[in-house]
Amino acid sequence: MAIRSIRQGGTAIAAAALVALATGSAWAGKKDDTLNIGWSRVVESNDVYFNQGVREGMIVGRLLWDNLVERNPTTGQYEPLLATSYKWVNETTLDLELRQGVKFHNGAAFTAEDVVYTLNWTSNPDNKVAVPIMVNWIKNAEKLGDYSVRINLKQPFPAALEYLNAAIPIYPHEYYAKVGTKGMSEAPVGTGPYTASNVQPGRTITLTKNPNYIVGGPKGTPTIGKIVQRTIAEEQTQVAELLSGRLDWMWNATPDTADNLRKRPNLTVVDGETMRIGFISFNANGTGGANPMQDIRVRKAVAHAIDREGITKALIRGSARVIPSACYPTQFGCAQDIPQYAYDPAKAKALLAEAGFANGLDIDLFGYLDRPHTEAIMNQLRQVGIRPNLQWLQFGPMFAAMQQGKAPFTHLTTGAWSINDVSITLRGSFAGGPWDIARDQQVIDLVLGADKIVDQAKRADLYKQVLTRINEQVYWLPLNTYYITYAFTSELDFTPHPDEVARFYQSKWK
Repeated sequence: MAIRSIRQGGTAIAAAALVALATGSAWAGKKDDTLNIGWSRVVESNDVYFNQGVREGMIVGRLLWDNLVERNPTTGQYEPLLATSYKWVNETTLDLELRQGVKFHNGAAFTAEDVVYTLNWTSNPDNKVAVPIMVNWIKNAEKLGDYSVRINLKQPFPAALEYLNAAIPIYPHEYYAKVGTKGMSEAPVGTGPYTASNVQPGRTITLTKNPNYIVGGPKGTPTIGKIVQRTIAEEQTQVAELLSGRLDWMWNATPDTADNLRKRPNLTVVDGETMRIGFISFNANGTGGANPMQDIRVRKAVAHAIDREGITKALIRGSARVIPSACYPTQFGCAQDIPQYAYDPAKAKALLAEAGFANGLDIDLFGYLDRPHTEAIMNQLRQVGIRPNLQWLQFGPMFAAMQQGKAPFTHLTTGAWSINDVSITLRGSFAGGPWDIARDQQVIDLVLGADKIVDQAKRADLYKQVLTRINEQVYWLPLNTYYITYAFTSELDFTPHPDEVARFYQSKWK
């Protein structure tokens, strides 16, 4: 079958922009010490705790705020940031000494009060943060001194440092208590390497280098004086801005656009694999009423009907690869040696017939992202007699349809919120919460058990049991990793990382 590239959209217009702007331009960014960046996704709130996992919001968050610890993206080691040291008192008690002399952007001094307030406020379920699993392992935080805090856990949670690194920025307690989430979104205040001005949520934000930023911390010292972000919906407009010199950096370039941009001598184009994975989720327990996907033979038929290797090579391209498990391979606990389903259309047809669908079946398939990829999957399913009716929705309605049991199976992706531990995926999707449509008690017990095992070898073994059962029962069908293509002026020294956090505070002009 013919398979189109997943990211071909806009190629003709983008190519036209290349031709129209073939003459060279002066790159204003370096000259003015202003890094102009653009992306298409709307960040509706700059308050990190009310950002629904939009990666661009996480990038802005790392520029404006600091966490207690920072994972080195190269070594994987946890390094103190707003903390200077940490110590496990016991399996449910973590003590931290805090950095002194740090100021928030509004001049307020950073102290233990800010840490205690942030952790207690965000972990309080009444405050309804967007992604509660980031903080719901926290029982409470208490002040031990002006620069000492204790975090009490509800139960042992060995991934605590990873979550403190990736998902829990510290807010100024007096300011946040006064202005709330709306005020923080419109006028963000943190301790991070950049301060904010000209903030128009969803449209633009100007970030200026913080002259009083931490010296000697793991984020380093920012060197670029100003960063101006603009939300530009159309790729061809981003390309035109990049070629004219009004934009210095963009990402998510489609493959054909990237190929054309590689021909430009004043641009650098880099492909970087990300932690984002694609998968198909099945309503296997009949939430919302009976559906054919409750029959494991039908789920296995879907698994055998899809040529994951062929689609990944032809459609995703770049550095993307097929994954064997429901997680990104570098995440702790992401076992790779578990049961697999080879591409075998004949076996798929036989399983369907055995399940009572010798003449095939018509069924709804839900999706919200990467439509060409979804359509390629649909074409292969049709070849074995599964005739999907595509229900294409925005993320919110799609998620609601899954929760209500209206989606028999769904093509999804997850970037795991940049958490390099498999607990984030399994806690979110298989521990009995709102994302869990499998509702397998054995899986739930294994996940919850693994989450609180301090012994890393035992923990890894439990996660392997979970991932094995997920594949054996075909609750998810793991598909592939993704990659992002970055295009930026060759005057910029920029390094991408798999967690999709663009660390502009570590970038510099050449």
